[in-house]
Amino acid sequence: MRDFSYLRANSIDAARQAAALPSAMLLAGGTTLIDLAKCGVAEPETVVDITHLNGLDGITVDDRGATIGALARMSSVADHADIKSRFPAVSEALWQAASAQLRNMATIGGNLMQRTRCPYFRDPANFPACNKRTPGSGCSAIGGVTRGHAVLGTSEACIATYPGDLATALVAFDATVHLGDRQIAADDFFLLPGTTPDREHAIEPGEMITAISIPASAAAGRSTYLKVRDRQSYEFAAASAAVGIEFEADGRTIRDLRVALGGVATKPWRVRAVEEALKGKVLKADIAKQASLLAIEGAVDHGANHYKIELAPRVVARAILKMGETA
Repeated sequence: MRDFSYLRANSIDAARQAAALPSAMLLAGGTTLIDLAKCGVAEPETVVDITHLNGLDGITVDDRGATIGALARMSSVADHADIKSRFPAVSEALWQAASAQLRNMATIGGNLMQRTRCPYFRDPANFPACNKRTPGSGCSAIGGVTRGHAVLGTSEACIATYPGDLATALVAFDATVHLGDRQIAADDFFLLPGTTPDREHAIEPGEMITAISIPASAAAGRSTYLKVRDRQSYEFAAASAAVGIEFEADGRTIRDLRVALGGVATKPWRVRAVEEALKGKVLKADIAKQASLLAIEGAVDHGANHYKIELAPRVVARAILKMGETA
């Protein structure tokens, strides 16, 4: 691990100024930073400790929605009574992420900033070609072992999957990321790789996440997060779906639908085509399964990850029908 300077910020403004320094990285829960530093991917010259900043760990929920501070712990948000009742998909996504020990340490802001689990990205010693680490060097994953890689949102420069669970739910329910003086939709905060896969988030030097906000909606109140993975716990999604439904008074006709995919794309993947196909329809199994096929439009596989093209629509349909059963 490379030597670095340690700076403890005493205010948000001081943290933002320090974050603008060359090769500076913020330290909150540390679960991502330490991991990346140990495998030789992150080599900060300055580590800026923001763990003691006041006012960034609050959780507020009212009729307008939820506001969650960037330093709130994953476990605290997942277990918050109002989050569980008004945004169940958010709570479920957090509970199904990582391990209990990590959830007790990791922060919401850090969770959004986590980087891909692509093994080629995380092994610079054996795979020096990685456009995320060294722009223009190539992508070792293309042509390699691709079982865990993305089938949506890929480019010739990168096929790495976005690994997070929480962000999938945030994108589904139109959350906003607060960056101090600026706010940005969660869907826009995460960037497609294109020709610049090294830039994963729409955050500028000198900015830091201070909070996220989620607007209240009937769909968010009746929602779920379904995660399919190789083992039951402490594993990243092969495919996941955050789904929320609002029904008409008859309890069968879909008034509003929110759907986002995780585990299959280079960023959290909102699938509005599925939403539009089912709005105004009476929810039935065959209709849901047919519409869910739209979730994977434009998918491109690289061999071993082809199964995700079949798996993702099934996960979406299963989550939608699960919500129908609770109506």
